[in-house]
Amino acid sequence: MGPGVLDKALCGLITRKDPNLIAGFQKAEDAGVYKIRDDLALVLTVDFFTPIVDDPYIFGQIAAANALSDVYAMGGKPICAMNIVCFPIKKLDTSVLQTILKGGIDKLTEAEVTLVGGHSVEDEELKYGLAVTGIVHPDKVIFNQVARVGDKIILTKPIGTGIINTALKAGIVSQEVLNIVIKSMITLNRIPSEIMQQVGVSACTDITGFGLLGHLAEMMAGETNGVMYSSKVGMKIYCDKVPIFPEVEKLAKMGMIPGGTYRNKEFRVPFIENKRETPDFLIDILFDPQTSGGLLICVAKEKAEQMLKKMTTSGIEYATIIGEVIDSPKGKIILHQKANS
Repeated sequence: MGPGVLDKALCGLITRKDPNLIAGFQKAEDAGVYKIRDDLALVLTVDFFTPIVDDPYIFGQIAAANALSDVYAMGGKPICAMNIVCFPIKKLDTSVLQTILKGGIDKLTEAEVTLVGGHSVEDEELKYGLAVTGIVHPDKVIFNQVARVGDKIILTKPIGTGIINTALKAGIVSQEVLNIVIKSMITLNRIPSEIMQQVGVSACTDITGFGLLGHLAEMMAGETNGVMYSSKVGMKIYCDKVPIFPEVEKLAKMGMIPGGTYRNKEFRVPFIENKRETPDFLIDILFDPQTSGGLLICVAKEKAEQMLKKMTTSGIEYATIIGEVIDSPKGKIILHQKANS
């Protein structure tokens, strides 16, 4: 669902006030956080979607890694999960479902997360995902809207999965590139999450359906219950530093753009500066909706290189400083074609 539709649906909804609710849907956080005692809070999230690859086992892995990512982005440790399944039993053999579930279980096992159950319904369209519960200390939750001026912005995975998946449906993606993208999508955000907790960061989110620029806008812009308020910071992104999957630029120029990109642009493009100086295909890539994308981290300048080194030595090969948090213009993302020398 596009950000504009979601924003309208949530606008004005009022829920019971609870002093133990640390993070709810009122702000654009990645997961809910609920305090159950002074030293312990639950991190709660849910995510499911239709297949983006043909292999059911790989689809199960991707869906599980994607669902776990929100907990990692909040600085939490996922501990248990429940399956969510919509399955067209009259169209597909149950062996397909079993293979999807095995992919999910294997990814949960890698993450040391226990599957405790789930829910299934018969549907015309296959969908799979998980509801995940994690834990975090209430004082150590990492939010996404508290970036500080001077912070460096680090992205841990390349972008372009939406464009690749669109091109895959048209049969014009090489197996080599597809393998690279699949490897990224099934890779947990566990290690970069643990590293950012060790180093200490200002803010974090994970890149999913709203695209890189959409999630940057959420981090920068104040928003509560669909009502915008004055942002305290702006952001500067160096386009040449943003890691992008192979062939994505070529495919974007060919028009292999998913519908979610246009919805993202429609809702968030007012936040973007230097649009005219930036090629249209690049704007499309930066708004491309991601599946199981990387973490987007704001960290103090003096800690950025330390964090980057830790990630690189830990196998997070694409972790890159892609920009910085600036004082003005507030509420705007400035796109620069090249980083400052």
